[in-house]
Amino acid sequence: MTLARGKFITLEGGEGAGKSTLLAGLREHFAAAGVDLLLTREPGGTPLGEAVRGIVLDPAHRGLCAESELLLMFASRAQLVREAILPALAAGRWVLCDRYVDASYAYQGGGRGQPAERIAALEQWACAGLRPDLTLLLDLPVATGRARAAGRGEADRIETEADAFFERVRAAYRARAAAEPGRFRVLDAGLPPAAVLQAARDAVAPLLETPR
Repeated sequence: MTLARGKFITLEGGEGAGKSTLLAGLREHFAAAGVDLLLTREPGGTPLGEAVRGIVLDPAHRGLCAESELLLMFASRAQLVREAILPALAAGRWVLCDRYVDASYAYQGGGRGQPAERIAALEQWACAGLRPDLTLLLDLPVATGRARAAGRGEADRIETEADAFFERVRAAYRARAAAEPGRFRVLDAGLPPAAVLQAARDAVAPLLETPR
């Protein structure tokens, strides 16, 4: 019997959108459904990726240029895809990833101004053709998200950007979702956490209904 490939779900959103809370809720939901789940994140998820995360987010590296940031993100991503995600999917496990390629289109593309065609070329090369089965986008006004994030402690390098940067990030995310309605589900992150989780559970329900 051929083992069915697992499902690949990504979670996207700006600062303070509530990704950590939703990830915890979805992990419990999948466990209750009997899904063998790998929960991972970007940048990170592997020893190399976590080292890259430290570089990208460290406020000491404020001079990191947009091109270097983009390449570092894809270096981490290439390692994560090959070391963790593809083996898990091949083994029939599901993967829930905190950010993936859409984050580069939003942050390095919308936020930093890197051309979309450059990001697309890196995606084709670095990601081995892997695209999510479903992407959940937590959408929230920038001011609300930044107010939430302000209470989490010292800001990292990206969190110190101006509001205009995050407005561009949000616009890029929303444009991605509008362009691919079959893959994206946009969730109102301004709702109470329980309501956001229920919306996410509704979004993943069709995947859980397919034979596993």
